[in-house]
Amino acid sequence: MRRIIKMREMSDNQGGIVKRITATGDMGRRLREMGLVPETVIKIQGRAPLKDPVAVKLRDFVLTLRNDEASNIFVEVDVPETDGLRD
Repeated sequence: MRRIIKMREMSDNQGGIVKRITATGDMGRRLREMGLVPETVIKIQGRAPLKDPVAVKLRDFVLTLRNDEASNIFVEVDVPETDGLRD
């Protein structure tokens, strides 16, 4: 099953596809200039000890973003399906 979440909510080593950028003005322009455009495949490489910033791999480079920037990027990710069984 696929779901759209904010990049900020992604886990380490989780991959996904950028679906939309909600940032406007200078921030929106800057994110797009760095290659974060719809249909770009990304993967979370890791986070700083205090969870900010986040390292994101896209194309052939790693980009670091603050959480306030990552909150403006919506990504489609795979979510494991449950089989309905509970412990």
